[in-house]
Amino acid sequence: MEQVTVAVIGCGSIARNAHLPSYAKNPRAKIKYVVDIKPEAAKEMAEQYNVPNVLTDYRDLLDDDEVEAISICTPNYTHAPIAIDCLNAGKNVLCEKPAAINAELVEEMKKAADRNNKVLNIGVVNRFDSVVNKIKDMIDAGELGNLYHIYCSFRSHRSIPGLGEWFTTKSMSGGGVLIDWGVHFLDLIFYCISPEKILTVSSNAYSELAKNMREYVYESMWAGPPNYNGVYDVEEFVTGLIRTSGPTISLNGAWAQNINDPAMFIEFMGDKGGIKLQYGGDFTFYTTKDGKLYQEDSSVAHNDKFYDELDSFLKSSIENRKNRANVDNILITAQVMDAIYKSAQLGREVVL
Repeated sequence: MEQVTVAVIGCGSIARNAHLPSYAKNPRAKIKYVVDIKPEAAKEMAEQYNVPNVLTDYRDLLDDDEVEAISICTPNYTHAPIAIDCLNAGKNVLCEKPAAINAELVEEMKKAADRNNKVLNIGVVNRFDSVVNKIKDMIDAGELGNLYHIYCSFRSHRSIPGLGEWFTTKSMSGGGVLIDWGVHFLDLIFYCISPEKILTVSSNAYSELAKNMREYVYESMWAGPPNYNGVYDVEEFVTGLIRTSGPTISLNGAWAQNINDPAMFIEFMGDKGGIKLQYGGDFTFYTTKDGKLYQEDSSVAHNDKFYDELDSFLKSSIENRKNRANVDNILITAQVMDAIYKSAQLGREVVL
């Protein structure tokens, strides 16, 4: 089996929990470098996965012709510059979501990939989820009939991450709950329905619960602890309506709300049937049969979607071909998120 020599840039949670373990157990992958600006983090991962080289500056590996593929697992604002440097050095790239902090930078990343004839995938892992692909197959087969509306909810109680650090600093993150959680929900929806055109977006966004960071009450904080001398200028709540050439899409998302009832689901509504997907879990199909109401729970076996995502990236690197997670396919998600933020800022509907 042909192997691909890999480097992983960034040793945070997504690298620790997904990229490194998936590469380590994949016979196609040979991990040569781990990189992190914190040397102790890179050293820890190198020891755990028997990686021979530890770096604090990713630029030091760009001249290594043996490295063919790179995973970028760093904060949002670094995605575009690192990816473009790697692509210009002749490397294939898998960049974690969001692709960049705005659609203009995603376009620049795509240009670099095209210019260098290299693969640029984005970490939209739900495209490799067996349950999501079953839903896509059902929609494509017409089992829902005319799909006219989709509703998605990605709401939690009080879960603002890393208050005062890069997660809540717009210049570094690109935004709050929408670009962090909503990107997965929107990309999943666009993957399933393949809309020909986005027409208009109307939205609003709110930053209310942590206006005074020291008064923000929480039980736990992922990516914490809080930095009360830092910045909080992103939204913790977003709502919107997207009109497409096909179904409309409505959304409500919250890192934090004063209702302790987390809701992570997507509803696909058609005139023949409907599907409610519990995000990351199973779904129920609702329809009628023989003149009676009928519902059926999914029986799809769950796969290791991160492993399959990275395996597909390795195959794409070997064959120099684009797959379902290629940057070409996720531009729509970046553009719609930009439009949601623009609509919220302007206080009116925007036309794409």
